[in-house]
Amino acid sequence: MIFLALILLPGILFGQGSQSVDMADAFRRDGKIYVVVLGLVVILTGVVIFLIRVDRKLFKLEKRIGKS
Repeated sequence: MIFLALILLPGILFGQGSQSVDMADAFRRDGKIYVVVLGLVVILTGVVIFLIRVDRKLFKLEKRIGKS
């Protein structure tokens, strides 16, 4: 489900036709779009690391409960 949403997301975001977004154009012109992209990458990386750590802890708990 999430995979499908991630695949369709660019089409939804950029499928607005010829309409121009002034703020995005300004970010691109000033070179600040890279700061926005970097912020998104940092946030998504943090979420992925958090989910991996929670999954490992859950696996350890399931393993410990299964042995007793």
